[in-house]
Amino acid sequence: MKFKVNRDHFSNGLAQVLNVVGTRPTMPVLSNVLIEADGDHLDLTTTNLDLGIRCRIKATVNQSGSVTLPVRRLASIVRELPNLDVQVEASANHQVKIASGGSNFRIMGIARDDFPPLPEFANETTFTLEQAVLGQMVASVSYAQSADESRYFLNGVYFHFHDGKLSLVATDGRRLALTHREMDFGGSNGGSLILPAKTVAELVRLLTKQEKFGVTLAFNDRRVAFRIAVADESSGLIDEVHLISKVVEGNYPNYQQVIPKEVHQRVKVERELFLQCIHRAALVTSDKSNSVKIKLSNNLLEITAASPDFGEAHESLAVDYSGPDLQVAFNPAFLMDPLRALTKDQITFELKDEVSPGVFKTDGNFLCVIMPVRL
Repeated sequence: MKFKVNRDHFSNGLAQVLNVVGTRPTMPVLSNVLIEADGDHLDLTTTNLDLGIRCRIKATVNQSGSVTLPVRRLASIVRELPNLDVQVEASANHQVKIASGGSNFRIMGIARDDFPPLPEFANETTFTLEQAVLGQMVASVSYAQSADESRYFLNGVYFHFHDGKLSLVATDGRRLALTHREMDFGGSNGGSLILPAKTVAELVRLLTKQEKFGVTLAFNDRRVAFRIAVADESSGLIDEVHLISKVVEGNYPNYQQVIPKEVHQRVKVERELFLQCIHRAALVTSDKSNSVKIKLSNNLLEITAASPDFGEAHESLAVDYSGPDLQVAFNPAFLMDPLRALTKDQITFELKDEVSPGVFKTDGNFLCVIMPVRL
């Protein structure tokens, strides 16, 4: 194997696949990146057996071949090379020479035969969306995933293709976030999957804000794959990234049962201003007194918090409200998470009474149900 590649493009490609590698892999080869050189490109692949990622970048390949190298050490070396032109050559004993300007490195690798192959797909269901759309949808619900491993089927985001729309759901039992988007299934009957939390984090990282790029999603009963175009700002070239993951096995609960069917009081608030007020009030909360109180009265929304250790805070907002006085307490993090994740300037906050959940909504395609803290 022998090839020449742009240093920054090589470094960016390695950065795309680096996060999948665990700090304590079960096999030495799982610490490595598989480099495959062929035609006019390199394929860079890493896996932890549950999640795999492949990034394709441009290169001048003089001799096709493959090898695996320690990905973290390789990424550090490539990032520090002095010249943009990088020459890489592998010998028969899997020793790899890297040359750039006056710098020369020799790194011992492992044969590609020891590297677990990424799974192939058959009979998969496939959909295509805009990257910006899917990225915002995932970000608007992912904070509500459960970290409780005993409820493993909640440790991820639920993708549900049904009735001409894609719904994304996440819940940890104390809050539930739901967003949906109308889409053309192209004759498909839809389907569903639970995307694991680790894969969700990688997907959010990879998806760009550039709407001109699409993302293709394919899945079956055991696996899901995303094909994503990623712009490399340093070179202007477009990388193609494949993210392949196991899905969480199990049945997702009926999330529709959690959504309140009736709402007594509703108020519209400026999202950023509401977030700032809650954040300031939460500065005086403690582990023992971890709640903020939301009080609605005539044209006024008040946010208060208090703890024996730090004192009290009071914030107020003018709102259009003429209903009865109402006070409900919430975990401040549960209020701030959806407000941070959303991009809409205005949101609707719905309340019923002090023991019923509060609900954030925007434009009919997002809601977040938050259980109250008992006063």
